[in-house]
Amino acid sequence: MGVTGAFTVEADGGSRGNPGPAGYGAVVKDDAGRVLAEAAESIGTATNNVAEYRGLIAGLRALLALGAEGAQVEVRMDSKLVIEQMAGRWKVKHEGLRPLALEAAGLARRFRVTWTWIPRERNSYADRLANEAMDAAARGETWRASALTSAPDSAPVVEAGAEPPNIDAPSLFDDDPGAPTLGAPALAARAPAAAVGETAGERAGTAGGGAGAAAGTATSHDRRGHGWMSRATHVATSLLLLRHGQTPLSVDKRFSGLGDPSLTRTGLAQAEAAALRLSRQPYEVEVIVASPLARARQTAEAVAARTGLAVLVDDDLRETDFGEWEGHTFAEIQQRWPRELAAWLADPDVAPPGGESFASTALRVEQARDRIVKAHEGRSVVVVSHVTPIKMLVRLALGAPPEALYRMHLDLACLSAIDYYADGPAVVRALNDTAHLS
Repeated sequence: MGVTGAFTVEADGGSRGNPGPAGYGAVVKDDAGRVLAEAAESIGTATNNVAEYRGLIAGLRALLALGAEGAQVEVRMDSKLVIEQMAGRWKVKHEGLRPLALEAAGLARRFRVTWTWIPRERNSYADRLANEAMDAAARGETWRASALTSAPDSAPVVEAGAEPPNIDAPSLFDDDPGAPTLGAPALAARAPAAAVGETAGERAGTAGGGAGAAAGTATSHDRRGHGWMSRATHVATSLLLLRHGQTPLSVDKRFSGLGDPSLTRTGLAQAEAAALRLSRQPYEVEVIVASPLARARQTAEAVAARTGLAVLVDDDLRETDFGEWEGHTFAEIQQRWPRELAAWLADPDVAPPGGESFASTALRVEQARDRIVKAHEGRSVVVVSHVTPIKMLVRLALGAPPEALYRMHLDLACLSAIDYYADGPAVVRALNDTAHLS
């Protein structure tokens, strides 16, 4: 079980030369001021700003490792630049900082963050950690945290390189939580919220009913004509978008595109929980369509076993091809391909080395959507796919720009829902619903 309450993350970074030998430090405290975790690392030659962002990222990761996702957090730094950019008041203009800023923003959206600038003298703890890391590197040593005598016995010390468990695309996308206005509403796909299906072993009910209401999630679903025309011409074609379960690559938070890992034991359990939910009222699943990749096929087969339906395969529902980045972490890619990564983050037409661009992915996913909706008009279809294709479908349904991909978060084995009407626009009914995994 994770820690509870409100928290403070203090972070700093420094460079002896700017650029020069650099390091960062971060400390996590509870609302009583007790130290729960420390992080520090020498990062070689870098600028002050890079070190400061690295400190922020390390502090947020340390808090996430404590199990505090969703908690109220005050981030305190003496870097005016980082605080203002994270608060959205200043733009990130330096190309080299954009990947770090995006990663930090993705982590921050997993909490309820307040950004506070503090004078340097009030950031002495994180500053000391950063200097300790740089001093250790100068001696040819690696920084090691001291014992946290003020922390609870169970509080971990988070040292350099520690990362929380995560999902299989880069943190910039899969670790990036949904926008606050979307939250994680319950998937009330075809009946009142009180009738939403069950988890594996117990009733799930609705998750976050208040959030769902705020996001405009309907509590009942009459599929007969919710388009713009006064008289409905067709019922809705409902796509229930199911992301596959956990794989070994998602455990290590590595890019997972056309590589074909199978589900872990946890992933199989997640698939079974989703299948159990979808096999019961109010879903009335009539068709299952899946990506050809093993992790999606296994997830789809769990649903098929529960519903008695066959699994149809559509090759265009496969994940984006990440090329040479397959199997690497975001940090590894940032170190080995910094220019290519920056270009990829800035332009959806740019592909990873030897891979596929998001623009190309969007075209084939759109074609798959059109085929499915045409072939199964008016029916309820479970579509088992991956992070990028599902985000593409949501983006296209909303008419949102490509950068909306960076503003959505999809958990493993989550459900999202889109209704398509011949007499009106598509309607996104739910996003990232994980009630069945509770």
